[in-house]
Amino acid sequence: MPTCDHCNAHVSDKFARVFALESGRIEACPNCSTNAGIAEQARVRDAAN
Repeated sequence: MPTCDHCNAHVSDKFARVFALESGRIEACPNCSTNAGIAEQARVRDAAN
């Protein structure tokens, strides 16, 4: 099961597919970040592509 690289909490495979970076890193999860922070990470990832 994938884990958050920030807090080491387990996340679902679905969450990892949506929010993981191309490298597979998950920099924020619902346990350590607000939903706004997760959305910001998604925007940063999309801008990098």
